[in-house]
Amino acid sequence: MERQLTILVGTMTGTAQLVAEEVGDALTAQGVEARILAMDGLDAAVFAGGGAFLICTSTYGQGDVPDNAQKLFADLEQSRPDLRSVVYGLIALGDRTYAQTFCFGGKRFDTLLQALGARRIGEPMLHDASAGTVPEEVAVEWIGPWIGLFRQARDEAA
Repeated sequence: MERQLTILVGTMTGTAQLVAEEVGDALTAQGVEARILAMDGLDAAVFAGGGAFLICTSTYGQGDVPDNAQKLFADLEQSRPDLRSVVYGLIALGDRTYAQTFCFGGKRFDTLLQALGARRIGEPMLHDASAGTVPEEVAVEWIGPWIGLFRQARDEAA
């Protein structure tokens, strides 16, 4: 099994990390090798050479990306790399009680990556913390159909 997917994790409290680990296990069970990288200290170079990514991030403050994702996000905004060789999926965590900024950490990454030429696979998973569901369980349910879309995108690129 070759490494086919990199999961980038933006988190403040560790919830997005737990989600990424459960999703990584689900991907492995379906024959997709995934490596999980916390966004701490990363910059736009993580996307150099293209590839497939899964952004798994919470939202913090007034709709911001988490502290550990700020450097990566700022570097992407400033350096504006060509990401046409990147495909990605998105798992965004938020709380609908903050309606104006619900899942904005993930939505901001989504908007920026698309502006830089990256192509999103499927619809984002937007988890609502106020819904009473367990984000890891919702993400594992979401990743099942997403794997099929991921494989289709990978085959089209080959």
